[in-house]
Amino acid sequence: MHRPIDEPPRLVRGAMPDPDAARVDPGVLGALLDRHGWRRRGGATGRYARWTPPDGTCGTSLLVPESRAFPDSDDLLGEALLALARSAAPSARAVLVGLAVPSDELTWTRDVPPGPAGTAAWGVEEQLRNSVRQVLLAGALAVRDRAGYYGARHRRAAAASLTSVLVGPAHGGRRLTAFVPAATGRALAVRLHHALSAAREAVDYRRATGGMEAFDTAVEAGVSHELTEALVTLVRGTEGACVDLAWAPAAGVPEGCAARPEPVEFSPGDLPVLREASARYRRAEPSVPVRITGTVVRLRRAGPRGSGTVRLRVITGADVPHVRMTLDEEAYRIAGHAHLVGLPVRVRGRLESRGGFRRLTDTSEVVPVQVDEAERDRMLKSLLGD
Repeated sequence: MHRPIDEPPRLVRGAMPDPDAARVDPGVLGALLDRHGWRRRGGATGRYARWTPPDGTCGTSLLVPESRAFPDSDDLLGEALLALARSAAPSARAVLVGLAVPSDELTWTRDVPPGPAGTAAWGVEEQLRNSVRQVLLAGALAVRDRAGYYGARHRRAAAASLTSVLVGPAHGGRRLTAFVPAATGRALAVRLHHALSAAREAVDYRRATGGMEAFDTAVEAGVSHELTEALVTLVRGTEGACVDLAWAPAAGVPEGCAARPEPVEFSPGDLPVLREASARYRRAEPSVPVRITGTVVRLRRAGPRGSGTVRLRVITGADVPHVRMTLDEEAYRIAGHAHLVGLPVRVRGRLESRGGFRRLTDTSEVVPVQVDEAERDRMLKSLLGD
């Protein structure tokens, strides 16, 4: 079963390996405890620190060694990890995640009214998760390329790059943290850091001066139609929303980034500007000249003769999975014959932005591409499973 290309990528929520006490850096553990609100209550100076759960949460305090220089360091770290695993404090899980998979943490917070007894409507929580998926996907697209509007371009690869992202619970539809592994996703976190800041500055410029020029330059930072739409989803129906970023202590601070980035906030008053920018990006992105090689997966025309519509599954030449095109009678015949004998075709044209970069216009030079027997068998099997 194939998931539609427009469906947001699923974020991983499954079980993770427990952190190995023998590999835990005491400094990293202390930094994570501090980040998540645990309170340092003293301890033997130079040997260990005592940490207590945040917000008055009941639970056993932790003894964390300052370094591994002492004989009991491994024992203390093991006991601290065990206490975290058993802790009722919600932040304990986040600390364990940060130790098991050193991650940059992106936290989304939305100001929405709580339901009875602190509950949240199903739709509120889903809206938060959906907006997080959209923001992360927009960032992943910007890692691959800079564009005001991507449509279907790069979407498959961008979605695949998010498979290692981990998410915590959506607390009442108001707060959710995504853990982006620093080893594989640091480029994504850095790009979102720059893109969100640039989007905030562009909105401020538009509201202060009435000009939209800042959104043009913001494309280079990673702002796009996809990101502005994601921010609209994040803010809509709230009294404000905020995105906060914290770098993985084990990986350090990326070059050119603040050690503690300021949270980026958006309000309902920003929605008209974000919507205007979104529409502007979509209108302004030009069509792209391409030379595509692909396998014919669908042929359709009104009668036995004349022009017809052909759908290609793209092999090379464009970062989209499929394209549609209208061909004249001769080109349609060539495409149909190639389909029957199991050969791909090569075609020149313009990838049209108005269809989300899914339609090829001004087509020419439709020719079959000769491939060896093994490759043809592979493509035929792939088509049968499409």
